[in-house]
Amino acid sequence: MAHALGRLILVPIAFVIAAVISILIVVSLGLERLTQAATVTPMIEQLGDLLAGGALLTSGLTLIPALAVAIIGEVARIRSWLYYLAGGGLSLAVLPLMGVLERGEAVSLSNGALWQVLASAGFAGGLVYWLIAGRTA
Repeated sequence: MAHALGRLILVPIAFVIAAVISILIVVSLGLERLTQAATVTPMIEQLGDLLAGGALLTSGLTLIPALAVAIIGEVARIRSWLYYLAGGGLSLAVLPLMGVLERGEAVSLSNGALWQVLASAGFAGGLVYWLIAGRTA
């Protein structure tokens, strides 16, 4: 009983911390890519495209794949770091395919660079979740 109550507290906290880490990585890597691409197109256009893609950070749809990975891992008692790492990366990498980015083609980052940024953030988020809660699932 105490273990289940502890998991009810630990899992949401771990999920929120992992999500914050993922968001920070998306922002930092995204800004790095925008800075690299700034010489090609005007910075104002870049900023507008980034704000148009802001649905990535605010949409509730972004939580569905990550929540699925966490719930499946908890129910199946998966303790593998590889599961959470791969699951986190895939859960963010599929976001453009889910249509979360309404103007995904208009974002100045190429699709490969966008997926690279999202997958990297997902890998980090998955690993952070595993470090906090996944090891003891």
